[in-house]
Amino acid sequence: MQNKFQRYIYLSIGAAISTILLKFYAFYITGSVGFYSDALESIVNLVGAVVALIMLIISAKPADKSHNFGHTKAEYFSSTIEGALIIIAAVSIIWSAILRLIHPRPLDNLNIGILFSVGASLINLVVAIILIKNGKKHHSIAVEADGKHLMTDVITSAGVIIAILIVKFTNIYILDPIIAILVAINIIYTGYQLINKSVSGLMDASISDTDLEKVSAYLDSFKDRNISYHSLMTRQAGQRIFISLHLLVPNFWTIKEAHDFAEELEQNIEKMFDTPVNVTTHIEPNDDPASFNDIKIDRKVKK
Repeated sequence: MQNKFQRYIYLSIGAAISTILLKFYAFYITGSVGFYSDALESIVNLVGAVVALIMLIISAKPADKSHNFGHTKAEYFSSTIEGALIIIAAVSIIWSAILRLIHPRPLDNLNIGILFSVGASLINLVVAIILIKNGKKHHSIAVEADGKHLMTDVITSAGVIIAILIVKFTNIYILDPIIAILVAINIIYTGYQLINKSVSGLMDASISDTDLEKVSAYLDSFKDRNISYHSLMTRQAGQRIFISLHLLVPNFWTIKEAHDFAEELEQNIEKMFDTPVNVTTHIEPNDDPASFNDIKIDRKVKK
């Protein structure tokens, strides 16, 4: 699975190199600050894709003595860096647009420039859809973040092309930098979302409410057999999910019966997800009051 993710990033790198060449040529022949901002965004895409590849390679490393739970959180560093790069690119775009607002100038060879920009955008659109779809499917934030980064590039290009078309038919050259600024603001918001999601992951955020309800419903289904649970805790670390709980079983069960039941339960929970899952159960007798004590950690427990 990990090799597949790396192939997606190689695809992103190839797309970034192609679009850099196309967009810088469009900027070169037209002199449009909009095309310049678009080309700059593609350079950031290339840097972001390389960072994502490095982090995916690190996250694929198996657990070791110093990292008992593996290295999957490395992906969060990738999306944090990409988010920061997106914001930096947007600020640079705004700065270039302000300079062009102060010193507007006519644009040249717009038809050819637009053609090259459209071609670059189509490449990014196809690759972005592939990355976002597979990143979400397999819970790879690095792949998803890179896909979203490419999608912001598509949005940037769409805004720039619209602005250039308006300039072409109206000769209102000030629209070129104005549209560039508006697109840059949207890019900043996307960068903020990526950073926010990464920080959440680094803070050991739990799985989604939908997934948590699915697990809870399964565990609740054993109540009629006098089997209950508490201290259910989850966290998402890149592609891997960790789930732990205290499992209260009938007091007359043997150790083997309790263990076999817990093994089956863990396997069934793991099958609920299409991403790697580690389930840990702590078996306790259900007729001992001490069994109902919550884990020793400061947290809000639902009543």
